[in-house]
Amino acid sequence: MERIAIFPGSFDPFTVGHDNIVRRGLNLFDTIIIAVGHNSTKHYLFPVAKRVEFIRELFADEPRVVVEAYSDLTVDFAKRMNASNILRGLRTAADFEYERAIAQVNKAMTNIDSVFLLTTPEHTPVNSSIVRDILKHNGDASKFIPEKIYKLIKESLNQNT
Repeated sequence: MERIAIFPGSFDPFTVGHDNIVRRGLNLFDTIIIAVGHNSTKHYLFPVAKRVEFIRELFADEPRVVVEAYSDLTVDFAKRMNASNILRGLRTAADFEYERAIAQVNKAMTNIDSVFLLTTPEHTPVNSSIVRDILKHNGDASKFIPEKIYKLIKESLNQNT
């Protein structure tokens, strides 16, 4: 049986920490579906389609990584994709408490397990909100975003100015 996991998030933008979790997750799963979600309460720098495009470009040479947009419950998307697991990265103890509660509800709803990978120490301070703020203020976020995506982001931002 193929081991499929989804890695859900808004990924605005997709950071080096996200990249690290996906690449390490490939040691555990046959396929990882990066599930790019939309939360109506959030204000995004990039639309879902653009975020999907950026991440697909990053993983263009990795056939075991699939990138899809979704707008329903994460567990419903996981069931539709025949995923047996939800992959999540943990940076802090606060992340664990938040993710634990969601994982327990998801498990009760669908019997889908969550698998947590600890963020590597060098990526612990990196989060999309901070990186997005750097980008909004024309700062250099190149240390925090995979090089391929950073180039696409810069091109995209330059087209919009």
